[in-house]
Amino acid sequence: MKTLLLILLFFSSFISAQMPNISEVWLNNSKPYVGTIGNTKEEIKFKVNVSERNKKNDQEYFLSGYSLVDKNFSKFEGKVKITKYKDAKKRSSVYGEYEFSEEPGGKHSGTFKGKFVYTFFWNKKTEKIEKQYLEFIGDWKSYDGKLSYKTTWKN
Repeated sequence: MKTLLLILLFFSSFISAQMPNISEVWLNNSKPYVGTIGNTKEEIKFKVNVSERNKKNDQEYFLSGYSLVDKNFSKFEGKVKITKYKDAKKRSSVYGEYEFSEEPGGKHSGTFKGKFVYTFFWNKKTEKIEKQYLEFIGDWKSYDGKLSYKTTWKN
C-alpha cells in the first residue's frame, strides 16, 4: 500500500509541476554579459533588456536586447529553451538552447545559436538564489553566410 501511494505521489508531482518563472535570470541584474567572438577572441557584450516567459510553454522565454562588438551595435530578439533541469541539494543546474536574430541591415548582422548552462546555489534559510553563473556557448553566422564565428559569453 505504501509503495502504491509513493508511486501515485511521484507521478502526480510531474503532472502538477510547473517550471518556476525565471524571467529575471536572463536580465542579469541589468548588466551586460561579456565574452568573446571569433578566433581573435574579440570582446562581445550582450545585453538583455526584455525577458518574457512563453505563456504556452513554461520552458521557453522570449528575449530582446542588443549585442556590441567593437563599434558594431545590433538589436536582437529570440528565445531560450530549457531542455534539462538538474536539482541538487546545494547546487542546481539548468541546461538549454538559445537562438537570437539580429536586425538585418547592419554592417555585420546575423544569428546567434547554441547552448547555455545556468548554475546556482539555493539558500534554504533565506529561500533565495545565491552565486548564480550563466554561460552561453555557440556560434554567430552572418545572414549572407560569408562569416561564421564561435561565441561565448557569461555573467
